[in-house]
Amino acid sequence: MKLAERMQRIEVESAFDILVKARALEAGGRNVVHLEIGEPDFKTPAHIVEAAKQALDEGWTHYGPTQGLPELRETIAGYVSETRSVSVGTENVCVVPGGKPIIFFPMLALLEPGDEVLYPDPGFPIYRSMIRFLGATPVPIPLTEETGFSFDLNRVRELIKERTKLIVLNSPQNPTGGIIPEQDLRQLAQLVLDRDLVVLSDEIYSRIYYTERPPFSIASVPGMLEKTIILDGFSKTYAMTGWRLGYGVMPPSLVEAVNKLMVNSNSCAATFTQRAAIAAITGPQDDVISMVAEFRRRRDAFCRAVNEVPGFRCALPGGAFYAFANVQGTGIRSKDLADLLLQEAGVAGLDGSSFGENGEGFIRFSYANSLENLDEAVRRIKELSQRWAR
Repeated sequence: MKLAERMQRIEVESAFDILVKARALEAGGRNVVHLEIGEPDFKTPAHIVEAAKQALDEGWTHYGPTQGLPELRETIAGYVSETRSVSVGTENVCVVPGGKPIIFFPMLALLEPGDEVLYPDPGFPIYRSMIRFLGATPVPIPLTEETGFSFDLNRVRELIKERTKLIVLNSPQNPTGGIIPEQDLRQLAQLVLDRDLVVLSDEIYSRIYYTERPPFSIASVPGMLEKTIILDGFSKTYAMTGWRLGYGVMPPSLVEAVNKLMVNSNSCAATFTQRAAIAAITGPQDDVISMVAEFRRRRDAFCRAVNEVPGFRCALPGGAFYAFANVQGTGIRSKDLADLLLQEAGVAGLDGSSFGENGEGFIRFSYANSLENLDEAVRRIKELSQRWAR
């Protein structure tokens, strides 16, 4: 069986590859501290689970509308309107199984071979994967430690060309935890308002932040709502990664295209999970607040400890639940070091270069784990550091 050529252009997500390797070590009797997977280690809040059980009992087990249940789309529209200070309606909302379809489907609807897409580097690997899969040209926007892992506006200005069709943003960001300042986004908006291009704003970590004010959305800039696709969902905020439910907010013309792709691939998102999602947004938010507070506590303790490891340097991330540690001081390539940490210390982290060439020299650690396990991970890393600290 010969696969289509385009399958050579699609990539995988490194976190799941490392998880397989870590599980293999565990099967052989090794103890591994898992800091590779990007998902909250908390239970889905009880009232959301109860809403799903009730929905099952009430018979929400059949097909629903491809675009999503009207009640959920109305709830999402109200939530996005309030949190982004914009005015959107149900006609702007697509409900999909997880957040990734709001990367893939809009790209599939918008991009032609040869179009150029600007995307963050280091960044979520699926951006580049989908761009290449569709025959478009990925153009990395370098994110650096010096800018707090935001972008250099002058560099973005240079990268925007006639063939630029899409710009991907992610704030708070995976893998760095960086948050793009409001002023940077306002200035970027002025660059794109008069151009024939669209912004895909990945805001899946929008509720997980440690700054005084919530992260700013470029869609909030006057004139940008019509040019922006907002990606958000329930996986990170409500610890619902396995529920597979996300949504996009976009112009109605693009909603129509996404609906066509949905009906040809998934038909619809599961109806009982959509009923639970209504409870997630409209119900008590205490669990979300507590989870973020715990992430902050872990962030502070873990980054402080990592900064004591010889050759490591780690800035405090502004959001998400990732520490992006600079390991250049060890003199070891980040991929080799990540492999060494896994094989010799039993600490699973991700090589920064798996997020793009600008991630070389960094390792991403997810601190969505207990303080006890985070302390143990740093203890093991410090013990191993004797190899390069001589």
